[in-house]
Amino acid sequence: MLRPCGLGAVLSLVAAAAAAVLAVWLMDRWGPRAGLRLFVPEELARYRGGPGDPGLYLALLGRVYDVSSGRKHYEPGAHYSGFAGRDASRAFVTGDYSEAGLVDDVTGLSSSEILILHKWLSFYQKNYVFVGRLVGRFYGEDGLPTSELTQVEAIVTKGMEANEQQQRDKQKFPPCNAEWSSAKGSRLWCSQKSGGVNRDWIGVPRKLYKPGAKEPHCVCVRTTGPPSDQQNNPRHSNRGDLDNPNLEEYTGCSPLATECSFPV
Repeated sequence: MLRPCGLGAVLSLVAAAAAAVLAVWLMDRWGPRAGLRLFVPEELARYRGGPGDPGLYLALLGRVYDVSSGRKHYEPGAHYSGFAGRDASRAFVTGDYSEAGLVDDVTGLSSSEILILHKWLSFYQKNYVFVGRLVGRFYGEDGLPTSELTQVEAIVTKGMEANEQQQRDKQKFPPCNAEWSSAKGSRLWCSQKSGGVNRDWIGVPRKLYKPGAKEPHCVCVRTTGPPSDQQNNPRHSNRGDLDNPNLEEYTGCSPLATECSFPV
């Protein structure tokens, strides 16, 4: 799990991940490199790591990787042996290791599930040897991406942009600490690490109403300095983000208290 860090570091990590997958896809757009191998499904099926097999390969979103260095995971009889010799992209997120589930059809997967596939792609790109492309759903006979892969790429790009915005929002309004007991009721409070966000300010609890959300949730709000969207405005009111229109004070809690209690 990633440790909490500042906004710049968080966004740098997101940008690095985006750059990694972008580099992979840009190479795709340039077409097959000299010596790059194109597999057909029947050929890839021979690479299951058994006696006499030419190797141990698997494909993910049409990209073929040599996973011989992880043989204990993928060889015949191993837990993930069903992934060898084929593109079983769907099973990476569904966990369905039956023959019906070990398929490359990612139709109907949610954007968050597609992002999981992207993380798996980054994992294989980093840890195993890329050896070619699989002709079929994601790559044509010319080795270039199909329209289906283009759709997957678009979902990943959109999802990563949404994740980056979520990280920005979390840095601006870190979640409160919260606890509840039948004896004492609820307690909400802010600290310099609440919400897993390290920062040099504490903040005060507020209800944050997000568009489309059914209920507000508790966030910690900075009380001094310029508003987050007016960092370079010298004529600010020195109230931090307290005047954000999506915020509401907790009834019965002092406006500048760092802790709010609601006894039963």
